[in-house]
Amino acid sequence: MKTQRVLDPFRFVVIAVSGWMNQRQLQVIDYLREENRVLREQLGGRRLRLDDNQRRRLATKAKGLGRKILAEVATIVTPETLLAWHRKLIAQKYDGSGKREPGRPRTAGETENLVVRMAEENRDWGYRRIQGALSNLGHEIARSTIAEILSRHGIEPAPERSRKTTWQEFLSRHWELIVATDFFTVEVWTGRGLQRFMVLFFIELSTRKVEIAGIAQGANGLWMSQIARNLTDAEEGILTGKRYLIHDRDPLFTAEFLNMIADAGVESVKLPPRSPNLNAYAERFVRSIKESCLERMIFFGEESLRTAMQNFVAHYHSERNHQGLANQLISPEPGHLGNAGEVQRRGRLGGMLNYYYRAAA
Repeated sequence: MKTQRVLDPFRFVVIAVSGWMNQRQLQVIDYLREENRVLREQLGGRRLRLDDNQRRRLATKAKGLGRKILAEVATIVTPETLLAWHRKLIAQKYDGSGKREPGRPRTAGETENLVVRMAEENRDWGYRRIQGALSNLGHEIARSTIAEILSRHGIEPAPERSRKTTWQEFLSRHWELIVATDFFTVEVWTGRGLQRFMVLFFIELSTRKVEIAGIAQGANGLWMSQIARNLTDAEEGILTGKRYLIHDRDPLFTAEFLNMIADAGVESVKLPPRSPNLNAYAERFVRSIKESCLERMIFFGEESLRTAMQNFVAHYHSERNHQGLANQLISPEPGHLGNAGEVQRRGRLGGMLNYYYRAAA
């Protein structure tokens, strides 16, 4: 006869309590999940902003659960995000970058600046030439380092650099031999109403001296040809002794005009379309005469315009200081500079243009 196995009362109690506790834990987890859902609904779908400490705490708790269980209980972030945070924690734990010794140091800033400067100021210098020039100054640097520095600064090797000349380099190399020209217009009241007059001027870049070559209502080829003869006059022409004339593509610079100045040894340098910045000195003069004179007056007849232009140019040359010339005068009048004598004022155009000087004792 088989004996019936009797369940130990103590084991029964333990199993019952464990089942009750497990059920209790499930209820707690279910409540917390529901609470998280309610909180997320209160956020209105906005993304939670967690700091690194909060991410670390969640990742640590998620470590032993696995993807399946996380999918059931995680409500703030996805299981993939929690596992990704955990992998990041492991990577940070074994990251040895903080213990690494520094590699080869970067080239000193002074030396690097010298390399760039020499390459920019000497377009035909190669790596070896720059290396030798640096050695003269006490800087020992490898050819490959020079190549790497120039590449980092977007500077091409010598063969490519030497075939290109920048506008600034052209100006600096021929500074004393360049004249620039341009037109501007002025509105004048005449017997026929408001009429537009054209003004043609020329400016020496090195000295900033300006010559008003012509003022006319209607300019044409004959007018420009006469101006070319005046400009190339052996004694008084502003183009005498010059090599280049910078101008835009205005059709008034006719072939006959350009041929006449070419016969005098002056080469035409036509600017690209819509590039006023390349004729900056001429543009600056136009701005000066308009702001200081023309836009502050109403002209009645051509003669009033010519008088105003004549007075401004005289003021511009001998009474106006120029920042581009170290804040000096272009052609100061003898005896007007110094600290002796009574201070006098010379006013032009009704006191619109003023000049202060000391009268000679």
